[in-house]
Amino acid sequence: MERIICILIGYICGLLQTGYLYGKFHHMDIRKYGSGNAGTTNALRTLGWKAGVITFLGDCFKCVLAVVLVRLIFGHSHEEILPMLSMYAGMGAVLGHNFPFYLKFKGGKGIAATAGLFLATNIWMALIAFAVFLVIVGITRYVSVGSIALVVLFVIEVVVYGQSGGFGISGTPLYEMYGIAVFLMVLAVYKHRTNIKRLCNGTENKLKFGKEK
Repeated sequence: MERIICILIGYICGLLQTGYLYGKFHHMDIRKYGSGNAGTTNALRTLGWKAGVITFLGDCFKCVLAVVLVRLIFGHSHEEILPMLSMYAGMGAVLGHNFPFYLKFKGGKGIAATAGLFLATNIWMALIAFAVFLVIVGITRYVSVGSIALVVLFVIEVVVYGQSGGFGISGTPLYEMYGIAVFLMVLAVYKHRTNIKRLCNGTENKLKFGKEK
């Protein structure tokens, strides 16, 4: 039951569609432009850097909020499995972001929300992932490549950190955390399936810097 509650808490937090709300504030539905989703990259390309940053921060910290709420609710009663419950909350936030019921389940791709789970899990994991993301995007100029690398790295870091005893839990709860990390990776790859096709065809849009055309 605790797991379901955590997923629901996360899902509710994930329903805060920052990009969509920012677009509505500017009298437009961001999902009708660009790639058609309500995530950071489409906000960046459609409405500019300010919109991209605001969308990323909003989508990132709604996942952090979900984890904080779960820790406040279950911190004393389920302290021994709190890292696992926090991971369930993060998964719920990603699901709420990707599949918001009030937008006909058409949201974003969950990368910023997953970044929030990174941040809520371990600050060093988040910093390493952010650095890797920036390097990959800086070199390739493909946000999609950086995003996929991010979720793959998430699985690696969760497993390494878990096996080293960083979460302070073992057995089934720890393996559930690994399973959630793998699920989020698979979901992100699935949400990027059209990007992957364009990458294979050489037609994926590159991120432009400054006044490049």
